[in-house]
Amino acid sequence: MKIITYNVNGIRAAIKKDFIGFLERENPDVVCLQEIKAEESQIPVLDFETLGYHCYWYSAQKKGYSGVAILTKTKPMHVDFGCDHELFDFEGRVITASFKDYTVVCAYFPSGTTGEIRQEVKYAFLDHFYSWTQKLKENNPNLIVCGDYNICHKPIDIHNPVSNKNSSGFLPEERAWMDKWFKSGFIDSFRALNPEPHQYTWWSYRAGARKNNKGWRIDYISTAENLEIKDSGTYHNDIHSDHCGSWVAI
Repeated sequence: MKIITYNVNGIRAAIKKDFIGFLERENPDVVCLQEIKAEESQIPVLDFETLGYHCYWYSAQKKGYSGVAILTKTKPMHVDFGCDHELFDFEGRVITASFKDYTVVCAYFPSGTTGEIRQEVKYAFLDHFYSWTQKLKENNPNLIVCGDYNICHKPIDIHNPVSNKNSSGFLPEERAWMDKWFKSGFIDSFRALNPEPHQYTWWSYRAGARKNNKGWRIDYISTAENLEIKDSGTYHNDIHSDHCGSWVAI
């Protein structure tokens, strides 16, 4: 089974950059999307259904903001929208698809880059999401958590760890949460097979960051420890967003 996670930074903008053709070429079984920034009525759903996908969209209440989606070739047993938290559900941050042998969570973690208030929202999300997933895992041991975590875990995951040591996304508290996360029964499926440096999933639009590969790795597919990771990687050469897609085969 092949799973892709991708912060598309606007599904309609990504489609204009041949995102549909990308999916047709790669033919993943499950696609987790973040920052769709659209309501279902604004999305050419038929284009995805023509590729064989069952589509589940969870938009933010605020138009043009946030939102997540799961596209899957196999119809889930059920789909859950939200993570039992009024604010985060209002912002359309979590959607879950349950299948016979595994459960996939697609999540878009808040960013704290706009100031202290949103950083505190981010910390609140981390606390709530950790507790929520631990409970979910009790009845869904084969859990796969895909998404934009908005955190670089280790120095290898950011182009300049020294100058960014006080930047949201690489703060000690955030990195400590990632330590706790991966000690709780999850594996970083990318790093499990790709230990080399200079591999990122997000680049600023400024100062030629992507061209010069001055990026951050903030997108993850966390897999339960009991799942075998056959292969994993990123689509850093496919440009539909300021992020690139990540994938895992299990």
